[in-house]
Amino acid sequence: MGTTPLGSWRDGAAKRAIVEFVTSAAAEGSPGFVAPADRIAVFDNDGTLWVEKPQPVQMPFVLGKLAERLAADPSLSRERAYRAIADRDASYFRALNEQDADAVASMVEAIGAAWEGTTLAQFEAEAARYLASWRHERFGVPYSGLVYQPMLELFDYLRAHGWRLFVCSGGGRDFMRVICEDVWGLPRENVIGSAPEFAYRNGELVRRATLHGPLALGPGKPEYVLARTGRLPGFAAGNDDVDVELLESARFALLVVHDDDVREYAYADCAGRARAAAERSGWTTVSVRDDWKTVLTGHPA
Repeated sequence: MGTTPLGSWRDGAAKRAIVEFVTSAAAEGSPGFVAPADRIAVFDNDGTLWVEKPQPVQMPFVLGKLAERLAADPSLSRERAYRAIADRDASYFRALNEQDADAVASMVEAIGAAWEGTTLAQFEAEAARYLASWRHERFGVPYSGLVYQPMLELFDYLRAHGWRLFVCSGGGRDFMRVICEDVWGLPRENVIGSAPEFAYRNGELVRRATLHGPLALGPGKPEYVLARTGRLPGFAAGNDDVDVELLESARFALLVVHDDDVREYAYADCAGRARAAAERSGWTTVSVRDDWKTVLTGHPA
């Protein structure tokens, strides 16, 4: 238990802080001890566990579905999300990226209607077909090659010290559950976050157009974690402003800073508040460039 398998992490302040916290949390009698029941570790997904640029992996899946509906029914262009697709409105998609409330609400409404009445099996089959053919436009690898190798090692390290792992993302819960067991080694029930209501009809559960609770963004993240686990996280990791409340709710907060435009991407959009909070609160920050020897599972460099 005293050695660390964090082989893709460079020796530095971030790795030392993680090791010190995790080993102290497991040492009964130490000031940093965390009772086994409270060893809840929660991770954001996009930008924290895998690449989110130039757009999140799920986005083309969603936009492709909406484009199909628009082609079948041009009258949908009266709705904001569909109009933006028809007009290729860059300002709308920029607003989505910045988590503008009105833009996000219009997209959530469109997504809800697009899959309304679909069974879980039907939705997952669509997602699986998409993921089987999708390749990243820069790296040319499937989604499984975009996962951050150091974070998978962190998963293993936390598990070895008695932590239970969860993913909480503003992205679709049911989309992530298609890949969670193979990619992260997480059971489906440990993926929580934004999801639709379901209704029981004619012997089957089908998706409704309405969202089940708030989006798993900002305050919605710790709310979902508490609802699912009955506890707030002891360890949390994120990368941008919509993760601030999750990180504030944790005893140990880890913020991923994207600053490597050679092996991944360098960007700070939608992360200003998170970086300021990290400096103010003393969170542990992880530089992709400086703290990770290896970045992507699909690229050894």
